[in-house]
Amino acid sequence: MIWLILGLVLFLGIHSVRIAAPGFRQAQIDARGLNAWKGIYSVLAIIGFVILVWGYGIARQDPVVFWAAPAWMSHVVALLMVPVMILLVASQVPAGRIKAAVKHPQLLAVKIWALAHLLVNGDLASIVLFGAFLAWAVVDRISEKKRLRAGITSNPVAGPVKWDIISVVGGLVLYVLFLLYLHQWLIGVPPIAGL
Repeated sequence: MIWLILGLVLFLGIHSVRIAAPGFRQAQIDARGLNAWKGIYSVLAIIGFVILVWGYGIARQDPVVFWAAPAWMSHVVALLMVPVMILLVASQVPAGRIKAAVKHPQLLAVKIWALAHLLVNGDLASIVLFGAFLAWAVVDRISEKKRLRAGITSNPVAGPVKWDIISVVGGLVLYVLFLLYLHQWLIGVPPIAGL
């Protein structure tokens, strides 16, 4: 469990600098340049991610289980993952109607993903992992609203509908890949029993 927590601290910590210490972030950019900051940020995020994945795998070997979800709940989660994948793709392309309406599609995707996975994973390691991501996404969204009110950031403006089409098609392709292959390959667990 200690490795999972360390990985979460590193991964979510570096992703929280803008929330908790925007002055520090700007000072680093001013002193070293934007590319150097992005490099440090990326290295720490990757290290944190590797450690949290490894720690999660170790923690799940001897689980402390609080609840067991019924088998049908995996179908609910599979359904919830459809908008998650569409929102993830929407967050990576220029704004169409989806991105403009949602404002922060990646944060919403993380919230739905984390909540969905909490529905079917009642062990302590999963509660720590998915609960941490859910809490982080909520705090980051609140922080983003404060930055918006302060005029530091702005919401995306709706662009051509082609970006929505790309988001939906790309998200559905990503969803099918995860459902049929990637979840099993990356996580070691089929997303729906019997797949």
